[in-house]
Amino acid sequence: MAERRILLRAIKSFHTFAWFTIEACVVYVLCTGVRGRTDRKTGAAAVVVAGETLIFAANGFHCPLTAVAQNLGDVHGSVTDLYLPHWFARNLPAIHVPLIVVAVLLHWRIWRNNAVRDSQRRLLLRR
Repeated sequence: MAERRILLRAIKSFHTFAWFTIEACVVYVLCTGVRGRTDRKTGAAAVVVAGETLIFAANGFHCPLTAVAQNLGDVHGSVTDLYLPHWFARNLPAIHVPLIVVAVLLHWRIWRNNAVRDSQRRLLLRR
């Protein structure tokens, strides 16, 4: 029983670390979008966020670690209840989705502006 509690704490600790890492990537992508800049680091951070989003969606919009927590004896099957405030953990998707949408729109704007600038440059060079 004590071994299961230790494993459950390890899972919850890993989840908290992963969550902070993913959120740091979201913040980085948002910041570079607001600044109107993009680079390889932004691309890597976007891949992390997209990967997390795909895994979450593919698992029926539930964290895959929830089943692991339930198997280890957590009555709620929650991996967030120990290390994040309850109100925050409960509303993560409602907070996270708008931030991702804003980041996508900001970087789409950057891409569009760069594409327009490149096409104008090509037109000027042909004249």
